[in-house]
Amino acid sequence: MSTTPRREFLRAAGWGAATMSLSQQVVHAAPNERCVVGVIGPGGMGTVHTRLLASRQDVEVRYVCDVDQSRLEKAGEVVRGASGKAPRQTTDLREILADASVDAVFIATPDHWHAPAAILALDAGKHVYVEKPCSHNIREGRLMADAVKRSGKLLQVGTQSRSTDVVREGIERIRGGEIGEILVAKAWNSQRRGSIGKTQPSDPPNQLDYDQWVGPAPMVPYRSNLLPGVWRWWHNFGCGDIGNDGVHDIDVALWGLGVETHPSKVTCLGGKYFFDDDQEFPDTQYAVFEYPQAKAPANRAKQLIFEQRIWSPYPQEGYDNGAAFYGTAGVLILGHTTGWRLYGPRMKLIAEKTGRVSLPAHHSNFFACLRGEQQQLNADIHVGHRAATIVHLANIANRVGDVLHFDPDRERITNNMAGDALVKRSYRDGHWAVPQGVS
Repeated sequence: MSTTPRREFLRAAGWGAATMSLSQQVVHAAPNERCVVGVIGPGGMGTVHTRLLASRQDVEVRYVCDVDQSRLEKAGEVVRGASGKAPRQTTDLREILADASVDAVFIATPDHWHAPAAILALDAGKHVYVEKPCSHNIREGRLMADAVKRSGKLLQVGTQSRSTDVVREGIERIRGGEIGEILVAKAWNSQRRGSIGKTQPSDPPNQLDYDQWVGPAPMVPYRSNLLPGVWRWWHNFGCGDIGNDGVHDIDVALWGLGVETHPSKVTCLGGKYFFDDDQEFPDTQYAVFEYPQAKAPANRAKQLIFEQRIWSPYPQEGYDNGAAFYGTAGVLILGHTTGWRLYGPRMKLIAEKTGRVSLPAHHSNFFACLRGEQQQLNADIHVGHRAATIVHLANIANRVGDVLHFDPDRERITNNMAGDALVKRSYRDGHWAVPQGVS
């Protein structure tokens, strides 16, 4: 494993920051200039990103990075097949960050690497696209926002519904008052997952650099039901399915509800009602969040609800995964990858639309902002941090079994010491990727 210190690659690189909600100074690249990118974690969802990016005429995928040699080689083949040019392959993300020719990185690693990699990239002068949830814990989300601010670079979170036309139209209609004032939003995740089984510690496969995969997280023995993808169900590395699929619907629910802060009170009931296996997160979960005073003119409280059953593949309101917005004059039901229906008084259908979620549109928004052709990222760090915080608060409330009082400004739990301790996490002592300011 490389021991290159942090300071050797924290140098300026890439295009200047485009305009974003922080009102930073703007230095744009030429509109026709190709963006040079590196993909960190090009397996799973990262494969989808890699293929789409390599197919774009305005992008060059110069690097792919993975700690699994077989996945790394497959990613190289994907880029070569889509673009006709083989990328450089590396198992150490620091090689990408040290290259001044790289403008941006796409991070599709396991959750525990999202914030450490993003913060390192921002401080190295790179723009960042990072998969959801943007952070593994609440404190990391705040550190990411701080890194965006001090670096002047852009960060887009991978909640692609924000760039999908059919979803944007539904949100615009309810934000425009078509169902009155929205007081409650509900998001849900209903699907059938498989059991991850029960295993004992074992040796990692030869092609995997397991030490590098664990990274700044505390070291634990390798298990065969940890990789690939199964890390989502382990506290050290993932956030459960609420942070995997649920965060998409939570983000849309927050968007339509119109809240621009964190909730002040949260509780969550749930547990493993169905699966008898090693996963550490609930398979059944019901969480409620209160926002005691929303924006003027009404200044009324608002509520967000999330419910999840990952053993129950039966639709709610016509959709497996979705969000509902309950207004004083109607309701809008939105499916995550399907469309929406808007009802007025007496459940009269007023309007409906179908359509699929668009990942290419989310990429295009990111690159357009880098060029200065668009002025606003659709899912900036503030959007991503609010949605991720809902995920983390629900999981914390479930683990400690309490109604939690949360200070939105200080981002601390004020009535439960055990819960407040989970606002952040422990890291490996002295690891080069531990974010600055975690204490």
